[in-house]
Amino acid sequence: MAFPNRMMTLIAFLQAQNCSNLPGSWRHPATMLDFLTPEYYQRIARTLEDGKIQMAFFDDRLALPDLYTGQHASAVAAGVRAVKLDPATVLMTMGMVTQRLGLGVTYSTTYYQPYHVARLFATMDLMLKGRAAWNIVTSLNRAEAANFGDAEHMPHDARYDRADEFMEVVLGHWQTWEDDALILDRAGNCFADPVKVHRLDHVGRYFRSRGPFSVPRSPQGHPVLIQAGQSGRGQAFAAKWADLVFVIYHSLEDGKSEYAAFKEAVARAGRDPAHVRVAPACYVCVGESEAVAQEKRAIIEATAREVDALVLLSEVLNYDFATKPLDEPFRDEELAELSFQGFRDRVIRHSGKRNPTVRDFITVSGRGTVKEHTMFCGNPRQVADQMEEWFTAPACDGFVLAATSMPGTYDDVVRLLVPELQRRRLFQNDYAGPTLRDNLGLPFPRPG
Repeated sequence: MAFPNRMMTLIAFLQAQNCSNLPGSWRHPATMLDFLTPEYYQRIARTLEDGKIQMAFFDDRLALPDLYTGQHASAVAAGVRAVKLDPATVLMTMGMVTQRLGLGVTYSTTYYQPYHVARLFATMDLMLKGRAAWNIVTSLNRAEAANFGDAEHMPHDARYDRADEFMEVVLGHWQTWEDDALILDRAGNCFADPVKVHRLDHVGRYFRSRGPFSVPRSPQGHPVLIQAGQSGRGQAFAAKWADLVFVIYHSLEDGKSEYAAFKEAVARAGRDPAHVRVAPACYVCVGESEAVAQEKRAIIEATAREVDALVLLSEVLNYDFATKPLDEPFRDEELAELSFQGFRDRVIRHSGKRNPTVRDFITVSGRGTVKEHTMFCGNPRQVADQMEEWFTAPACDGFVLAATSMPGTYDDVVRLLVPELQRRRLFQNDYAGPTLRDNLGLPFPRPG
């Protein structure tokens, strides 16, 4: 039974690359391989809007995964996220063929400047008429640092300290135009009220940014903010800033406890927990019957290769997994070198080992396979049952839907699953309004 007036948020998890976040998806016989064309992404966008999905967002890295063996050969040869387009450009091609679908893109606080990010997203939000979102990341590894001319990647907590100030600057600029600053009086030669356009004059530890900002506010005020930090420091950052939090849960029971703890953290940060959406990543494998769904699952699982996991583990943990035998435990000092603390700690916790092996990292994380996220598999009724259990527990406010083939996963979700969720009054029959904030049920942010 759904809670009164509570609807799921459904988000499509996209990549501007040769595969979905599942690296083997490009090997799937039903995946379309025209990923270097706008039509590829526009097909997906139209399908998602037909299904009334609230948002699609693009994950991103600023380097292809080349830390395994210290070279890019393995990733390129096996197609492990080897192509990485600029997702902001791709997003706009989708925006031009849709009217209500929210569109989010990842941008780093470590390798960009706040004024640039503020102007880019404010402009996208205007061109999309209030449908833009920013997925805030602090970036992962030294390959990204090398692409931006840095010898080393910043330490974990320092990246979040920089990110906190980055957010102050970006939000500060977004708030410097008052909502009614534009007048557009041609006869009176009054374009805008200068009293209602302010300079930021920010001077901090990491940034100096003067202003005035050059982009007026959009129909939703400013873009929706997404974040995915799961270390202690990352969760504190998300609780302070994010409108929507993307998480990875190992189980329903973990989800229930982590969801409750995070909502408490949002309240401690002085924000309304009801205005912060939490959505775990999941795979959906839905067929007309359970037998059809299981056949689909077998095809999906057959696309995985061991190299996928090793390449992606090296990328996410900033450590060359080719340097250790599969069954040799990591020493304490080696574990301390792994840069993604939340990911590392999750493997330690669920392996039950203080010093897990490479094989433990592959098995527990499921990296590069559908085991990385929860998979809901079955006919529409069975999949809806599983999602409803998580939603009403509650362990989440909705789901981030990762694809196993492109665009087939989203075709199946819209054709088979969405009608069942709508029948149960768990998912919207239509969009609530023209902006992403309307469709996520988020308040309008006022300047000042």
